[in-house]
Amino acid sequence: MPLGPLLPDWPAGLIAHTTLQGDVIQAARVQVLGSGEPSYWEESVRWAAAGHPITSGAAARVRVAGYLDSLTRFLAVTGWPDAAGRARWLRDDALAGASADALGPRFRRAARQLRRSRTLRWLTTGLDIVPGDAAAIRARGDVATRWSGWLAAVEQLLPEIDRTDQLPVVDPPRDPPDAVVGLLPELLTGVELATARLIVASLDPDLAATAAAVPGG
Repeated sequence: MPLGPLLPDWPAGLIAHTTLQGDVIQAARVQVLGSGEPSYWEESVRWAAAGHPITSGAAARVRVAGYLDSLTRFLAVTGWPDAAGRARWLRDDALAGASADALGPRFRRAARQLRRSRTLRWLTTGLDIVPGDAAAIRARGDVATRWSGWLAAVEQLLPEIDRTDQLPVVDPPRDPPDAVVGLLPELLTGVELATARLIVASLDPDLAATAAAVPGG
């Protein structure tokens, strides 16, 4: 049974070819249908690498929006549409140029709600732990660690989004897609279909420029 590439809140271009026993995945092979187009979330990186001026605030804004974008899809997959809608609203306003003062109180309320949710913690704590020596640095830990990490990253970056000083080097908001995709066959094997969707959403690989099939299983 293939998962993707056209599932709601599923990474565009990702197909997980699965072998099932009941609703448990017994084996998985991952295929990526890359568009060949540059990733939107790495636009600031490319711009800076080409020698064009970019402010630290603009770079921080893109990273904030990138983490909120990942959070939006993850919350939608957990079945929490109201929280997903709030994250999407924050993402869109960040990209539209809203100030840190305007975004800060709203984000803090949303983050507080997520962190206080016992259901979300119960659903994601201890789920599919990525080992500490994995290549995908920000993906390490369990699913709860990953969504909590997005919140912490936004908290750290949000005060920077209005800065106007120049920044020569910019880090993208997501891990290298090949490193993340290479983890998926092992992570998906042995879990239920609904859990598999949570795992993929918590990794949220950016596959826009990837065009290779990744063996697995």
